Amino acid sequence: MLTIYDAAGGGLVKREARTAITNATVWIDLLNPTSEEDGTVETALGIAIPTRAEMREIEASNRLYNETGAHFMTAFIVYNVEAQIPSFTAVTFILVGHRLVTVRYAEPRAFPIFLQRVDKGDAACGSGAVIMIGLLEALIHRKADLIERNQDEVDGLAPAIFDIKGGQQTRNRRFDVILKNLGKQGDITSRSQESAVSLERLLTYFAAAARERGEDKRLLQRIETARRDIHSLMEHMRFLLGRINFLLDATLGMITTEQNQIIKLFSVMAVVLLPPTLIASIYGMNFKFMPELDWILGYPLALGLMIVSGLVPYVYFRRKGWL
Repeated sequence: MLTIYDAAGGGLVKREARTAITNATVWIDLLNPTSEEDGTVETALGIAIPTRAEMREIEASNRLYNETGAHFMTAFIVYNVEAQIPSFTAVTFILVGHRLVTVRYAEPRAFPIFLQRVDKGDAACGSGAVIMIGLLEALIHRKADLIERNQDEVDGLAPAIFDIKGGQQTRNRRFDVILKNLGKQGDITSRSQESAVSLERLLTYFAAAARERGEDKRLLQRIETARRDIHSLMEHMRFLLGRINFLLDATLGMITTEQNQIIKLFSVMAVVLLPPTLIASIYGMNFKFMPELDWILGYPLALGLMIVSGLVPYVYFRRKGWL
């Protein structure tokens, strides 16, 4: 879908895709574009719109570059942050003259949020570069919301790990749920960190491009502020990943302790039952001449020996604190 926005009266006027791109056009948004829509923009602006496959390339030279006088910047962003598992996608920003072209194959809420701010008069939109920094600020704010939610969920897992109660079966089920939640939060945080690194590189290139284009100093200040925000989020994500790893190690350690307790119990039971088993084996042998076979008290004596031989190691282990 091709959407054209013109600057008018301090705001943006949305026009239909069938209309021509004029000097008043400051933002061209390509959402899931068709080849015809790509061709329309390429013909009007004299640039080559990157394909979806090209947007997914990870080399910095393929994500941040200058071509035919236009600056191409692609970032890996997070969206749908309210979902249990957020989504990630690549978005390309193209600065060509005073216009901004965005190419995307998803619908992050940062875009309509920015448009709402423009409608309220809270966001400047006089040029493509100003619109771009506004969109990036909205994306960073959404990322911060996701990290705050992850922080809350990880904080809630700590008491569940260290104060876990209940029987063995209940504890095992709880440990299983905790491990799954820790794995999910670790994956989300890791991918969010990857997105933050991508945005930080984009902002660095954007700052250099803005200076080259002779943009206003206020724009450069906003870019620098956005870079500081990204750096602070990256620091917080590193701390969060460290906390997740600590909780994961603690959970695995407690599971190992539980398993060791079970193995120890089986080992002690084997030692306790070994002497009675030996006695029963001796008197279960089918030899013809065994003096105890003719004793009236032979059977009670054998039972007594088995009980005593089992109690002695049990009492010994209890006194040693092994049980």
